[in-house]
Amino acid sequence: MRSELVTYGLLAALAIALLTAAFTDLRRRQIDNWLNAGIALAAPAFWWASGLSLWPGMALQLGLGLAAFVVLAGLFALRVMGGGDVKLLAALALWIRPDHFLWLVLVMSVLGGVLTVGFGAWHVMRRQAGRIAIPYGVAICAAGLLTMWGKSLPALQALPAG
Repeated sequence: MRSELVTYGLLAALAIALLTAAFTDLRRRQIDNWLNAGIALAAPAFWWASGLSLWPGMALQLGLGLAAFVVLAGLFALRVMGGGDVKLLAALALWIRPDHFLWLVLVMSVLGGVLTVGFGAWHVMRRQAGRIAIPYGVAICAAGLLTMWGKSLPALQALPAG
């Protein structure tokens, strides 16, 4: 029961961190490094509390986080993604099971497309010149929260009581 409370407490902390990241990205178009680092550094506590095995469980999570960072860093180098978005999604990859991460990326893509169309329309309606700054962290955070709600919480409820 104690590790279940810790697990849900850590998921609540992650939800608060994601909401904070979305808010700061929307407001300042920046996701702070301390927030991304906190999300990444809290992942091992979540692994321990949720009973993830060292091998292959934790190794897969680390591999997923590293693979996500490498691919996303390439997108950053191509100027497709911002640095804060890359770090946030890579840190979030440490929390999301590998079989749920593709779902997160698909949801994030759809939400990001809607966000881009909305901000583009607003940009045109206000007759602003220049490049649009899309707060894509909002889509990442929303997809993370939806993945937690739809995928992580039901899976945790199915765990045997210990």
